[in-house]
Amino acid sequence: MTPAETVWTKVAAALRGELGEGAFNSYVAPSAVREGYAGAVCLVTPTAYARDWVRRNALRRVAELWRQHDPDGRQLDVKSRVEFEAESAPAAAAAAPVEAPKPAQSATVIPITDGPRAVRAAGLQERLTFDTFVPGRGNDFAHAMARQVATWVDGHFNPVFFHGPYGYGKTHLLNAIAWEAQRLRPDAKVIYLTAERFLSTFVKAVMDRATAAFKEELRGADLLLIDDVHFIGGKPSSQEELFHTLTALVEDGRRVVLSGDRPPSAMVEVEPRLRSHLGAGLVCAIEPADKPLRLGVVERKFEALAGRQIVDLPARPDVVEFLADRVPGSIRELEGAINTLAAGAGSRLSRLTVEEAQGLLQPNLRGGVERRITVDEIQKTTAEHFGLKQADLLSERRTRAVARPRQVAMYLCKQHTTRSYPDIGRRFGGRDHTTVLHAVKKIEELMGKDEQIARDVETLSRKLRG
Repeated sequence: MTPAETVWTKVAAALRGELGEGAFNSYVAPSAVREGYAGAVCLVTPTAYARDWVRRNALRRVAELWRQHDPDGRQLDVKSRVEFEAESAPAAAAAAPVEAPKPAQSATVIPITDGPRAVRAAGLQERLTFDTFVPGRGNDFAHAMARQVATWVDGHFNPVFFHGPYGYGKTHLLNAIAWEAQRLRPDAKVIYLTAERFLSTFVKAVMDRATAAFKEELRGADLLLIDDVHFIGGKPSSQEELFHTLTALVEDGRRVVLSGDRPPSAMVEVEPRLRSHLGAGLVCAIEPADKPLRLGVVERKFEALAGRQIVDLPARPDVVEFLADRVPGSIRELEGAINTLAAGAGSRLSRLTVEEAQGLLQPNLRGGVERRITVDEIQKTTAEHFGLKQADLLSERRTRAVARPRQVAMYLCKQHTTRSYPDIGRRFGGRDHTTVLHAVKKIEELMGKDEQIARDVETLSRKLRG
């Protein structure tokens, strides 16, 4: 370990406690300290997005901690991997001999059949590619990391673990990685499995006394992707096999990508050593979609329908807005609502009014899409969720246990009602509109880096929508 890396280990340990697991694992843990040209020290982030996040949210504290621990008193800069490599390339080219290019490695995606050796490409869906994935604030870091993995670049983090609520794009990203990795290296051995398929195939191999063939097949992968890995929790023999497979692949320099509904550290039903290995590389959170992302999904879905000649015109803007605002649930459920409209309206889909769309969707949505959410309901639901009384949210109390839930409730009021900032402020004990504006911006900021806040907002939104 270099002196710079020794210093960074101490800095990172302090940052983990100060930033929290979610932000640390997403933006700081994937970064590394490198000595660049002329001995300059640089914190290298995997993407420009991660670089910008560190500069915006943690740079001052990183610099303070670095000065405390670096005996040489050097300054630490922050750059993305692409920037750092571009700057270091001239010096490296002058110092290192030119190597002959390595031949492409081999491997193919083979359709799954029954039997212990037939595990490749199970369940890949042709429509789930990077071209059909809609990036936004809640998933852009995960999207960038997925693209990086798919391009087979060196210096990758291994394994990569995507986590988030159901229906927000984990399966889409794993499918997209598999398709793109296969396209770029047609001879590579890419294996995609759901955790359920992993379990069933492993059990069949045990019953057929063919576990050696099962292990040989999985551990020969250049890229292994396992979706919904949390389903393996509570199954000791399957966890044991996954642990040894993961260890063998990582030690051999092969790539592993997994997904789950929680970060590995929260998977208490998974044995500790496997849990530790799952989180040892890069952990990427996929957050609930905000309104701009939901709008993008609706527009992209209508574009896809137009491409299949189901509609001949874009949807009316007020219908697009209605779908993004009022259809509850995940991205998957939003797409399902549009499919329901397409089935019910046929060629008239692009000409539907908001009233007609409401009529077609009403029987399929919990609580109905026309139900009006009130400020009072938001206050009561939020207070109950955080173990408070509604009066606490309206009081002058400023302790963190009350202030943060109050900010969440104000944010939800702005998202789910048509009330103005001044009106919302009046309904929270006569507060000024700037207080509400600050609360909304604060929660928007926290949702991008605090997993618990993101889960709280998503849970409350689901309750409010019915």
